[in-house]
Amino acid sequence: MTRALFLDRDGVVNVDHGYVHTVERFDFVDGIFELCGAARVLDMALVVVTNQAGIGRGYYDEAAFERLTAWMRARFEREGVPLAAVYHCPFHPEHGIGRYRADSFDRKPNPGMLLRARDELGVALGRSVMVGDTASDMLAARRAGVPVRALYRPAGAPPVADGDHTHVVATLHDARALLVPPDR
Repeated sequence: MTRALFLDRDGVVNVDHGYVHTVERFDFVDGIFELCGAARVLDMALVVVTNQAGIGRGYYDEAAFERLTAWMRARFEREGVPLAAVYHCPFHPEHGIGRYRADSFDRKPNPGMLLRARDELGVALGRSVMVGDTASDMLAARRAGVPVRALYRPAGAPPVADGDHTHVVATLHDARALLVPPDR
């Protein structure tokens, strides 16, 4: 089984401008490609796990998300750090519209997307790392059995009340040190 670096999208891969769904509003977070490069050197799979309540709320549709995801994946390819998978959850239990108003096992803080990566990609969750920027990212990773959970809080970001992270990093460059396998 392979180790994985799990990444939240909005706030970790890209700057969270609120319901980002177009290339024009997508700005990569400084250090994301270097972090992913360090993970690839260690033969880690790169997996994005992202709640996309904007779909459920009707702000954009699945097709817009898929177009942006294809563009994002192509950029990771060009940077030499291809993504193994991008999992998303479009549902929201309170604010979803129509069929999207549902509680989903994939919606973080539930661990569904990480467990899918385990089953579909052969990921060893107990040897993997999660980098996220919210308490729900950290809780999902803990529930999935991911031991290294880095809460990304750049300078000026408000604190997150959360006991599920194992580390707090101010830059994605700082997260690279957390990729060393626990058995080393």
